[in-house]
Amino acid sequence: MALSLVCKDCNAQLRSVAEATQHNEATGHTNFEESTESVLNMVCTTCGKPCRSITEQDLHTKRTGHTEFKDKTDEAVPMDTEAQMKEVAASLKGEGDEESKEGAPSSSGQDEIMVEPSVSADLLQQLQDMGFSKNRSMRALHFTGTDNIEQAVGWIVEHEEDPDLDTPLLIPQNENKENKPKLSPEEAKKQAEEVLRKAREKREREDRELERVREAEARRATKELMAAQRKEEELRLKRNIEERAREKAEEARAREKIRVKLEEDRRERRRKLGLPEELTEEEKAAEAAKRAEAAKAKTARALPVKPISLITQLRDVLVGMKKRYANEDERAKTCWATLLKYCSNIVKDPNEEKFRKIRLSNAAFQTRVSSVEGSLRFLELLGFQKDEGGEYLVMPRDKVSVETLNAAGGELNNALTNPFFGAL
Repeated sequence: MALSLVCKDCNAQLRSVAEATQHNEATGHTNFEESTESVLNMVCTTCGKPCRSITEQDLHTKRTGHTEFKDKTDEAVPMDTEAQMKEVAASLKGEGDEESKEGAPSSSGQDEIMVEPSVSADLLQQLQDMGFSKNRSMRALHFTGTDNIEQAVGWIVEHEEDPDLDTPLLIPQNENKENKPKLSPEEAKKQAEEVLRKAREKREREDRELERVREAEARRATKELMAAQRKEEELRLKRNIEERAREKAEEARAREKIRVKLEEDRRERRRKLGLPEELTEEEKAAEAAKRAEAAKAKTARALPVKPISLITQLRDVLVGMKKRYANEDERAKTCWATLLKYCSNIVKDPNEEKFRKIRLSNAAFQTRVSSVEGSLRFLELLGFQKDEGGEYLVMPRDKVSVETLNAAGGELNNALTNPFFGAL
């Protein structure tokens, strides 16, 4: 059963035959058909425009960007439109005959002649000279109904996203003869300025939104990069540990193989000499002493081992300084460069006392180092301590550790050159 009527001339959805009658009186359209689609009353909460169908609602959203609608549709009641149409047809028959005699458009609309709208040829040529296509220019002049070039340009700017903006415009021949209301030059100029203002504001909003999206994308990319670097560092450490474990296992197997071979050779030599295969107690003691002497000599020749726990403390101090002076990057880097110079001087000549002694009241030291929180703790970890008078920071000669100073220099250089230092 039909729920509404649709005008086939303009696709308007009509709730009842009464509305169809009013529509006929207002437009002259008489080509109506029954429809099973209910007439809606979806009111835009932003601008208050009522939309009577889903198609009209979608079109309004596309042109304005408004997406929030309030449903104020009355409860739909099925209509016996066939009976009502017969009654209205009888009442409108006389009027329809008179309109036919006067040359009114036919109710079917099939014989209606479609033509291009009549617009000012001068204004059309001016718009085309400005670079606008003929179809855009004709639509602007027709729909604005003005002789003002600025208003036509404003209309094109406002409707530049319409999908049919460059398609030829055809209207019924009878509509082409209608006189559109003309705006005064002042009104047209004011309206054009308002349209251009809204267009500029829209572009500014779009630019701001695009900039916000770009900044968010940049932050996201930075986070992903840092996460990837952390993961790569973890994988590298894991690979190093696994490689070290394999090397230790291979080394242990090699040592065991050599030990077994040496033991077999020893037994063979003792058998040839007529001695028992097992060592006597005196021989075992001598062998143990020999092994202890060899181990002692090996330890003496071994490379120095970096104090891992101390290096970790030095790194933690530098990371804390980087976070604390995140907005004063140059100040922190000046302090680190000075500390690096202290370390390199002592490593070059540990016996030179002036490299191991810092006057606390020195203006350059106060400006570059002691004013930066964490710097004195870093010097303390390196081995510096105050003298009895509290005037100097001194590193005793027996406290000098070249390994510690080299490790500290590596951490300082990393802090100065690596932009991601302390981020992991």
